[in-house]
Amino acid sequence: MTLVLDASVALKWYVPEEHAEIAESILCSGEQLIAPQLLVAEVANASWKLVRRGELDPSQHQRIAAAITRPFDLLAPLSPLLPRAAALSLELDHPIYDCFYLALSESWAVPLVTDDRRLLAKLEPTSFEVQALQSWRPN
Repeated sequence: MTLVLDASVALKWYVPEEHAEIAESILCSGEQLIAPQLLVAEVANASWKLVRRGELDPSQHQRIAAAITRPFDLLAPLSPLLPRAAALSLELDHPIYDCFYLALSESWAVPLVTDDRRLLAKLEPTSFEVQALQSWRPN
């Protein structure tokens, strides 16, 4: 099975956060993992913020930046996803960053796995196949 993962999941592979063990189980599951290329920037930015707050060592930030692309079978270019992501951002009244993940999930007809509670709340009344990280179970 193929899964779209967002940055809220991928960062947990490198930073001990709530649900990190579930994120690790996805990494080890053998599932095909895909994401929009935006994930690279989002994870690197999140780890930079942790360095600024003193929660992460600069060398750890460098290791994350060097490793983040490896687990993914595909990092999809943003340009083809942009029209749908833009439409979704207006439809959902939600930041376009998250809508790139939704657009990829929709175009591949596969679930998006996220730990972004704001996004999950926004999508609860919709038909998107989105799975909260804490409820993810391998097939």
